[in-house]
Amino acid sequence: MSSRKTKSNAHAECLSQVQRILRERFCHHSPHSNLFGVQVQYKHLIELLKRTAIYGESNSVLIVGPRGSGKTTLLNHALKELMEIEVSENVIQVHLNGLLQTNEKIALKEITRQLNLDNVVEDKVFGSFAENLSFLLEALQKGDRTSSCPVIFILDEFDIFAHQKNQTLLYNLFDISQSAQTPVAVIGLTCRLCLSEDSTVLEVLQKHFSVNKNLQSLHMLLMLALNRVTVSHPFMTSADLMEAQHMCSLDSKANIVHGLSVLEICLIIAMKHLNDIYEEEPFNFQMVYNEFQKFIQRKAHSVYNFEKPVVMKAFEHLQQLELIKPVERTSVNSQREYQLVKLLLDNTQIMNALQKYSNCPTDVRQWATSSLSWL
Repeated sequence: MSSRKTKSNAHAECLSQVQRILRERFCHHSPHSNLFGVQVQYKHLIELLKRTAIYGESNSVLIVGPRGSGKTTLLNHALKELMEIEVSENVIQVHLNGLLQTNEKIALKEITRQLNLDNVVEDKVFGSFAENLSFLLEALQKGDRTSSCPVIFILDEFDIFAHQKNQTLLYNLFDISQSAQTPVAVIGLTCRLCLSEDSTVLEVLQKHFSVNKNLQSLHMLLMLALNRVTVSHPFMTSADLMEAQHMCSLDSKANIVHGLSVLEICLIIAMKHLNDIYEEEPFNFQMVYNEFQKFIQRKAHSVYNFEKPVVMKAFEHLQQLELIKPVERTSVNSQREYQLVKLLLDNTQIMNALQKYSNCPTDVRQWATSSLSWL
């Protein structure tokens, strides 16, 4: 009985600790020094900041991790410890965010405000961003680097700053950290992992995007890949993503292709050929018909030479089957052969369907292969 009570108390204590930790994380407040597994990174970060604050040494560091992984918590702990050092009373922090400071003009105005130098700048005119920023930092100088006010620039959403035109802010911050007398530390925080992407993964995602561009479709692809993760197979691989794409391609549209006539198959090949040439741009019936005529003219016989109204009827049947769709609302007075449409099948679906299409003529299959090989 005593043993059972002890286990119950231990369970209650464990649950209480979990609740306390979660409350602290949700409220972004933790009076404790436990950084939950990032002590090594914390030690490295605080050493860099101390070298800037105490010895006037300029530094830069990039903190990378998914949202909610503790990047801001890590930084706040380091800044709090830094501010408790007596020599750090003159350290100035400048917080910028790529979502808010969307260009160098806005960023410069915010830097001026946080440095409390609005009155110093007043109506001065500067020739460039670099001159303006240099003037601001020079205003903080008290002589040599060790006696000047160190400035810590915290750049949240760092990847957005990196994608701005000419990267003016970053270029000048890093340049000043090498040359100016004012010691500067640049700390970037980003959720974008700087990892090289598997070429197979890129190919799968690009093919998927060419067929369907909505998030629900992407969610389904990723869920199918994730379902392959097990205890014995704990990490998702490119092979999992390829299998998920294969499962996505085995949809009702691909199955419908198996029941099409040879003429309708030819029209789909002509449309795919147009997609290859014009890089997924919409097309109309007249363009498809012209492409189909080119194929017929290359043949010595006229087995596939249908009258234009018959071809139009086959084209409309493909639209009824939702294998093609209009890209804009059609008007009553518009000519049907010039209405823009888009094909809803990708190369993989077409080739898989042709392999299972037992009555597909050899020359039609060769035409499909030649057009698809252009990609």
